[in-house]
Amino acid sequence: MGTIGAVHEEPIKEAQAFSTTATTITAINHHKQPLDAGALFVLKSKVAPPLLSLPFAFASLGWTAGVLSLVIGAIVTFYSYNLISLVLEHHAALGHRHLRFRDMAYDILGTTKGTNKNYSLSTNDETRIFGIFNAMAIVATTFGNGIIPEIQATLAPPVKGKMFKGLCVCYAVVTVTFFSVAISGYWAFGNEAEGLILSNFLDHDGNPLVYLQPTNEVLEKTFADPTRGEFSARNVVPRVISRSISVILATTIAAMLPFFGDINAMIGAFGFFPLDFVLPMVLFNMTFKPSKRSPMFWLNSSIAVIFSAVSVTAAVAAVRQISLDAKTYKLFANV
Repeated sequence: MGTIGAVHEEPIKEAQAFSTTATTITAINHHKQPLDAGALFVLKSKVAPPLLSLPFAFASLGWTAGVLSLVIGAIVTFYSYNLISLVLEHHAALGHRHLRFRDMAYDILGTTKGTNKNYSLSTNDETRIFGIFNAMAIVATTFGNGIIPEIQATLAPPVKGKMFKGLCVCYAVVTVTFFSVAISGYWAFGNEAEGLILSNFLDHDGNPLVYLQPTNEVLEKTFADPTRGEFSARNVVPRVISRSISVILATTIAAMLPFFGDINAMIGAFGFFPLDFVLPMVLFNMTFKPSKRSPMFWLNSSIAVIFSAVSVTAAVAAVRQISLDAKTYKLFANV
């Protein structure tokens, strides 16, 4: 069992050898385009299918709370990712290069439908309250990003300042994208917005595949040979077979359980609230140990406590919503 502060060399080497993101980033000439590369991959990792559930979240929040939630989500995640970047820089300078949140935690902690536009909210207090927290979890999922450490670890030195510039470019695009989808979708369909906004334009449901990259990494870690070339037959064949099977399974599960918005809320409550709204503040305070009298310490602590409470409540709301919808949904239903 390693001591706190020890570096996991084997996982890092495997990640470097088989991470698709790392391979792609490394292929870019960082010396010519250091900002473009960082911004590109931060942006690529953030603009994802969950943003298509934002109008559905607005249906529970309404205009004011919906826009406010997006603004808060953008501000807090922009702040938290910059804290994570500073923590990564600090530990990299000490010789501890982290590629994933789990590495950081171990090292630092020791571990188309026609519709009338109706923007009214539910009159049932219970449904409205739980709907708000469910919607907040969807917002968290939309802004969530689990590969910030991997992106920063693969940028060519000097890294200082690149992630901040990359995040600035990323959030300039993200702000326009997220707000335009959320506002236009809610404006067009009101409280009839579906869990996946594309469903409002279709006669039948369609469910995209999301977040398969961690699964791909586990599969490659299991079946690939790190001593052989990435594009050798020994590694390409298992990669094609394992990824094809994972896509088939994911498609089958998505077709079986046609409530995309509910699943987004659950992922946000159990995953992205703790990962992006709580953990970065904790890691920063434990790494740099700001004075307990400093505004930085209390700001980080307050954000962590507030969103921990929101995460717990959102988890209850997400599970409740899934249990309610499960009573009306059938396997492989055309909803």
